Amino acid sequence: MAAPVSGMAGSTSTGNATSFQKKPRRKLVSIPGTRPSVQNGQLLVSSGVSSLDYVIGGGLAVGTLLLVEEDRYDSYSHMLLRYFLAEGVVCGHELFLASARDHPDEIVQELPSPIVDDVAGMKISEGQSQPSDPENPDTMKIAWRYQNQPRYILFLSCSFSPLPVPYHALLKSIQTVIRKEGFDGSTPQSKVRNVLRLGLHSLGSVLWGDDVCCKDNPAHCHALTTFLYALRGLLRTSLSVAMVTVPSHLIQNRAVMGRIIRLSDTAIALESFRGSEKETNPLYKDYHGLLHVRQLPRLNCLSCEVPDTKDLAFKLKRKQFTIEVSSQ
Repeated sequence: MAAPVSGMAGSTSTGNATSFQKKPRRKLVSIPGTRPSVQNGQLLVSSGVSSLDYVIGGGLAVGTLLLVEEDRYDSYSHMLLRYFLAEGVVCGHELFLASARDHPDEIVQELPSPIVDDVAGMKISEGQSQPSDPENPDTMKIAWRYQNQPRYILFLSCSFSPLPVPYHALLKSIQTVIRKEGFDGSTPQSKVRNVLRLGLHSLGSVLWGDDVCCKDNPAHCHALTTFLYALRGLLRTSLSVAMVTVPSHLIQNRAVMGRIIRLSDTAIALESFRGSEKETNPLYKDYHGLLHVRQLPRLNCLSCEVPDTKDLAFKLKRKQFTIEVSSQ
């Protein structure tokens, strides 16, 4: 009686071996300048400032939006935007830059040069974007795909759009680039898979046709939030990442500013010491300002990466922008 039972057990184990197969590990997307997150496996790119990457959990996740509240004189926030774009040039990413104040060519020519290791050097493969050279602006124009485009495309009439003309035109321009270049997967990319970096400077200012910085009850109080909501939808379905700067110190309605922060994935604020009492305070003599973390992303998890401390300060060295724990 034992033999049939043994045979049945053997056939059962054979059947189980064929019915339960080990699921193969999915191959990660290989894109230059990206790496998977150790927390949630999300594809990350660098913001261009390694210390900022550490504060926000390792970098910027592809498909997300980083909001930067500008300092009062828009000097350090503008510097962060240039580092973000310069990192994209070094990694060979595509760039999209929009500014209502400065011409894109001027911003591109002011991008910082990469720090080259004196020992190992920096080998640039054939066909890869070259690092920036401030003395030779032609090297930057090689990587600038959209330098000859206007700041906005022509306004396309849309009866249901609640956005002002510049916001709607900018959104349509971003959507066109994402679809035309295949960043959303609708059309195959001409070369290897790549990431699109969006740099949007000083949204919410009067130059964008927005009055959110002028009045307590602006007529276009929902314009910027509507734009950010639509922009996040485009980012979520494409290989894109955006850095948006906003003059938050000019926005008088704090409820509007709160909605702007909640519509972003990551939000930080820069507080410059220039022109304030802290500029002469001996406690801050080694720094140029404070960095406040307003919001961190929650992607594929219930909780976000919490920094060790919120007492963060930044300083601009000769070659790099650094964020450190404040010694106050």
